[in-house]
Amino acid sequence: MTDFAARRTMMVDTQVRPSDVTKFPIIDAMLSVPRELFVPREQVEAAYISENVSIGPGRVVLEPRTLGKLLDAINIDQDDLVLDIGAGYGYSSALVARMAEAVIAVEEDESLVKEAQTILSEQGSDNVVLHSGALTDGAPEHGPYDAILIEGGVEQVPSTLLDQLKEGGRIGCLFMEGALGVVRIGHKIDGDVTWRFAFNASAPVLPGFAKAPAFMF
Repeated sequence: MTDFAARRTMMVDTQVRPSDVTKFPIIDAMLSVPRELFVPREQVEAAYISENVSIGPGRVVLEPRTLGKLLDAINIDQDDLVLDIGAGYGYSSALVARMAEAVIAVEEDESLVKEAQTILSEQGSDNVVLHSGALTDGAPEHGPYDAILIEGGVEQVPSTLLDQLKEGGRIGCLFMEGALGVVRIGHKIDGDVTWRFAFNASAPVLPGFAKAPAFMF
């Protein structure tokens, strides 16, 4: 019988804390939410490794270090409404649900939506609303949002998502630039989003978030 609670503690102690993630709500959430439930059944043994866990073509559960640092950099508050793009099985949403007032989790894969609904319900994440639809569309009917997280790599962020960010809100994105990636936090001030470097990480570019190829004559 695998001791997942011990693996969770080890994940936090060896991957998350050493990456300068020290905020209590993040550590508490990562120690409490059973990551092994939010990956494909055949990937359960890989749930706590220090790598992204594949959940489908171009889709991953972000590695613990990347996700922990992203949550740290975006600084979620307990009265925030958060939009979680590419929720997958709902791991990131379950974490954020413990820190924010409510989470709108967007997922376009119908089978993942059903699985996530079941797992989040069993975990008592009652402040997560699952929204089925294109990741690039977000969920404007529930916004605007205090914070937006994108669970995977991007080359560009559609204006449709930036428009759903509240004035003064934050958005966290992992911009892939070739093989290397940079997490940047965008702050919306006077209607414009200004980006600041947070840290380096890597993940596959999400479907719909690649740059259109430049037209060549």
